[in-house]
Amino acid sequence: MNCIIVDDEPLARKAIQHLIDQTDNLESIGAFNGAEAATEFMSKNEVDLVFLDIQMPGVNGIEFARTIPKETFVIFTTAFHEFATDSYEVEAIDYLIKPVKLERFQKGVEKAQAYLKLLQADYANTNIETIADDYIFVKADRKMFKVYFNNILFIEGLKDYVVIHTENQKVMTLMNIKTIHDRLPKSMFVRVSKSYIINIKQIDSVDNNTVYIRKSEIPIGNIYRDFFFNEFVTRKILSK
Repeated sequence: MNCIIVDDEPLARKAIQHLIDQTDNLESIGAFNGAEAATEFMSKNEVDLVFLDIQMPGVNGIEFARTIPKETFVIFTTAFHEFATDSYEVEAIDYLIKPVKLERFQKGVEKAQAYLKLLQADYANTNIETIADDYIFVKADRKMFKVYFNNILFIEGLKDYVVIHTENQKVMTLMNIKTIHDRLPKSMFVRVSKSYIINIKQIDSVDNNTVYIRKSEIPIGNIYRDFFFNEFVTRKILSK
């Protein structure tokens, strides 16, 4: 998997390069101090992954991420926690806080590599084939997967695809997140951000910004927060 680094701080670029050098199957093909130079490079070269700072002169990282081709993944690297929710609104793979530790860095890269592998499979005609009372049949990778609603932990929007996360597998299919949300039972599934739908029966805990399901931390988007808490959290607590 090839990648580039976009950060206005030379020391930050050097630190990310050091992490890349320690990570298997990851190759840096460029490092840039801003969005303009990175955009020019990406117009002439295929890039799988961008390590992207947020606070930069000129075009910031969030704005730049909106212009990055759909086939290219983004991992934000920043010193600020407060942009985490915004990062998932532009479908970032991960959000890393500087100074970035090697283990956390490699976890984000592994996720990007896994999703790249899924995208490279044959999904040309994949979609949801059947929706029953308690399960769906999903076409993916030339197979039909029967997925029970109760087994779904959450659903993640990724570019033009969705990834259905269960306890034992991830199923990716060619469909946008709004379409699948419209077809799922609203009593069980709620959209908590532009990129995530959760199964409320699978929630382990929740705070003001995050839903925790198993080892996954799912950000709550600002425009979805009030509905989620009013309809699925506060009302349930008060009814106890």
